[in-house]
Amino acid sequence: MGQTQQTENSEEIDVGALQDMYKRFVTECPSGQLFLHEFKRFFGVDPTGEAAEYAERMFRAFDKNGDNTIDFLEFVAALNLVFRGDLEHKLRWSFKVYDGDSNGFVDRTELRSIIDSIRRIKKDPDSQLTVDEVVDRIFQAADTDGDGYISAEEFIHGAQQDPWLLSMLKLDLNPAGWMMDQRRKSAHF
Repeated sequence: MGQTQQTENSEEIDVGALQDMYKRFVTECPSGQLFLHEFKRFFGVDPTGEAAEYAERMFRAFDKNGDNTIDFLEFVAALNLVFRGDLEHKLRWSFKVYDGDSNGFVDRTELRSIIDSIRRIKKDPDSQLTVDEVVDRIFQAADTDGDGYISAEEFIHGAQQDPWLLSMLKLDLNPAGWMMDQRRKSAHF
């Protein structure tokens, strides 16, 4: 307990799929800029479907400079992080996905929204806890100063200290799997 754990991808990274993503980025975005609607189309996400909010938050987390586009360097950096990053880097990225308004803190509304979105995407069969119970338990584990907000440091420390919390965050810590699943689905259309 309290040790830095490594995350494991449940599947081997397909180098061909990565190369396909790079080629498709260049083909679909000759301007070198990927906008949100293109990002969703790139990963086969219905603009109003279950994965739309998750895709939007991923897009925002990938958009390092906040210009509402992902350029090729941001795209490469994001892919490198989600496929090869260590636990702390993935947790930092995951925090950005949870922090919907980018204010540096996750509040109950943001947490509830993303947990609900992830459950709908994953069609989570392990729904022994309601979304609100999950949110309460995450706040109990991570909000160490009790201010009603989870900072990035509390988020990372809590996940590293509490195996339950880490397993809950792994729903979002596997963007690589989500990206590969979305690419497979969009390749069939």
